[in-house]
Amino acid sequence: MRTAADAGTSPLAQLLFDIDGVEGVFFAPDFIAITKSPTLDWQVVKPHVQARIMDFYLSGQPLLAGAAEPANNNIDADKLADPIVQQILAVIDEHIRPGVARDGGDVKFVDFDQGVLYLEMRGACAGCPAAGRTLKSGIEKILQTYVPEVMEVLSI
Repeated sequence: MRTAADAGTSPLAQLLFDIDGVEGVFFAPDFIAITKSPTLDWQVVKPHVQARIMDFYLSGQPLLAGAAEPANNNIDADKLADPIVQQILAVIDEHIRPGVARDGGDVKFVDFDQGVLYLEMRGACAGCPAAGRTLKSGIEKILQTYVPEVMEVLSI
């Protein structure tokens, strides 16, 4: 969620965006990434973030209102049936997502068309200055190693 307006489905995200300096919230299965204003010191924002997260989880409320987003959301059924796309998704899950998650981000498959793979960088990776280098020097090379049909990887 890149703005407070995006936080409508998550009571926790709404609480976090109420903290002065929080500019982004990203939920993954085993971590939460917070993007803060570059003008504020993390040591000032961190205690407020930690307190809101702890209070929220102690309340027992669900993280998201409504149904959770499916793992392969918005992927056309024909694309999902393509064995190359299945290979790409498996490589992302097994070899790419864990490394990106260590830096507070995630990678979402968007499309694969004529050798070009389109990904969306999420969480801390969405605004990271090194994301372009990570995409070309890391993610693209890994995918080309396991899926030779991938000629190029682009971020949207």
